[in-house]
Amino acid sequence: MKEKIKVGIIGTGNISTFHMAGYKRLSDRCEVVAVCDIDEEKVTAFAKKHDVPYYYTDYNKMLSAHKLDAVSVCTWNSAHKDATIAALNSKANVLCEKPMAMNTAEALEMQKAAKRNGKLLMIGFVRRFGNDAKILKSFIDNGTLGDIYYAKATYLRRSGCPGGWFKDIRYAGGGPLIDLGVHVIDLVRYLSDTPKPVSAYGAVYDNLGPNRAEGPKGYVVEDSSKYVFSVEDMATGLVRFDNGLTMFVEASFNLNIKQDTGVIEIFGTKGGAKIDPGIEFYLDINGRFVDVKPHGDSALSFTGLFESEIEHFTDCVINKTPCRATAEDGVMVMKIIDAIYESAKLKKEVRID
Repeated sequence: MKEKIKVGIIGTGNISTFHMAGYKRLSDRCEVVAVCDIDEEKVTAFAKKHDVPYYYTDYNKMLSAHKLDAVSVCTWNSAHKDATIAALNSKANVLCEKPMAMNTAEALEMQKAAKRNGKLLMIGFVRRFGNDAKILKSFIDNGTLGDIYYAKATYLRRSGCPGGWFKDIRYAGGGPLIDLGVHVIDLVRYLSDTPKPVSAYGAVYDNLGPNRAEGPKGYVVEDSSKYVFSVEDMATGLVRFDNGLTMFVEASFNLNIKQDTGVIEIFGTKGGAKIDPGIEFYLDINGRFVDVKPHGDSALSFTGLFESEIEHFTDCVINKTPCRATAEDGVMVMKIIDAIYESAKLKKEVRID
């Protein structure tokens, strides 16, 4: 039996519980031996709950005390770069949560650190591991939709800012575009064979703010007075790619809509497809328009979603399997997000190098 790889987790907030569940499921091949968080009370409780033998409030101490094979970076966005580079420099492979960084410049530093150390840097684009993505990509790759030339990517919440650091640009780097839009932007790129972006036109709005009416609300994090609401309510953009694809994207924390929605639409020369939340295809067969739904449930299932991502990461570390969500993918998405924000500021189209 091969020796288990040793894993560390930096950041013990909500997302880290999904990473921990994934590693625990693979207890025959990996072991989480250390965790770290700047909040000592939180990291102590996390380590105790999950039977992790060592815990730290300084990741540099954790990295020097243990020869880790793999590290999950689950901090707030502003800490992604430094934590990831420190882990890579310690010769660990890294799975960094999305978004990759606060901006493209940081993302490029991280990518360079991975190359310099000869280690894997995988980005947590978990939607690539969804059952819906697997189904739709198989149809696209088999030519069912023909050449993809237009896509719409939507992730809208009526009142869905999680609060805490998510609302503070100093920690998050932005609002719904960098937090929610990153998912659907990357998913469209993945489904469309990862083309390179060449330009973007965008707009952002901050008309509504955090004090919304009472009503249903999704994920909420702990809050404190040190965080200020300083991100956009809503962002929208039009992105052009080098293969001719054009993508329309919109994302919101706060928007006066009937209900939260997340829809992906893909349009090709032979047919179209929509995830809403199940998959439906729109085709032209024998001179007739035909709408087709695959048998079974094709809606995104969160059951096993993060576990599949963690399994792929560990497989890449152990067996050198080609990574499905590379640092280059992370850089490309950061370039898109930066360009949309910059375009909104300049009120004109921005070229992407």
